[in-house]
Amino acid sequence: MQVRGKAGAIRPKPVGAFAGSAVYSYVWPTTLDSASVGFDTKQGILALAVTFHPDFDDAAYGGVNRHVWHPHWVVLVPDDACGKGSLKVKDIAEGTTPKVPPTWPKVPLLIDSPTYPTALETDTVEVKVPAKVIGATEGVRFDGVTSALKVNANLHAPLLCISNVFDVASGNLSLPGTIGR
Repeated sequence: MQVRGKAGAIRPKPVGAFAGSAVYSYVWPTTLDSASVGFDTKQGILALAVTFHPDFDDAAYGGVNRHVWHPHWVVLVPDDACGKGSLKVKDIAEGTTPKVPPTWPKVPLLIDSPTYPTALETDTVEVKVPAKVIGATEGVRFDGVTSALKVNANLHAPLLCISNVFDVASGNLSLPGTIGR
């Protein structure tokens, strides 16, 4: 993803707690099915995201990642509790056990924390997703979005909402991008 300015230079300020904290992200919403990366099928919009959040860690296997930009797969769904027509990262309801990838960070969200090579250099954000992870890409489409998310102050009503969209590459979220090999 090419951005205006220096990629990764703008980061959220720490608030000192998980509740109410901010997440900045570069996001590629896709037409891939959520099952392609290890979730149950048809769970929502599967998006690849590169995020920075100084108040908490969400790396796989209990790792530390609050100090670096890092990749995630997230499942986005609409939820007016985040604002009319807004999206959130899909919550995992208490008492349910949906299918999750092996690198799920054990948070109550449909989020994955893979360790793909990720680089933010000059005006470019790049994530190298192994082809074997997502399988066939014919017909897969995507867009590019820069956004902020907010952890709900009460921690689950919903937990993680998209709170601000800074820019959409296509201008209208029409998913015009295609995957080349």
